[in-house]
Amino acid sequence: MITRDMLVQYYELNKQKKEIEMKMNELKNQFQDYFDNLIGSNHKGEVTISGYKLQRQVRKTERFNEETTVKRLEELQLHDLILTVKKPDDAKIKAALSLGLLKEEQLEGCMITSLTPAISVKPLVPR
Repeated sequence: MITRDMLVQYYELNKQKKEIEMKMNELKNQFQDYFDNLIGSNHKGEVTISGYKLQRQVRKTERFNEETTVKRLEELQLHDLILTVKKPDDAKIKAALSLGLLKEEQLEGCMITSLTPAISVKPLVPR
């Protein structure tokens, strides 16, 4: 059974969550600025203050620029290192459907629909 108290509690907690996330982001930005000024950006660091240790770690991710890398591999004639990905063009399919070049029945069983339930609680009278 769902009660008014449960709805009020959910609403208030969700509001607090948003406020807490905003404050935490502000603090994180201050910590980042502190380390940037202390040791420079993109350097890991650590400081201990009144029994609390604040650490900054820097994660490095690398990936290839798709357009530049494909062009370079084609120039080097290393076509085996290039993926050919076949996938439907949603915009063109929708256009073909609206122009009548394609019928929905022809694509039966091709559409994947996913549903994601979401909960929202709002007061009817603004607080």
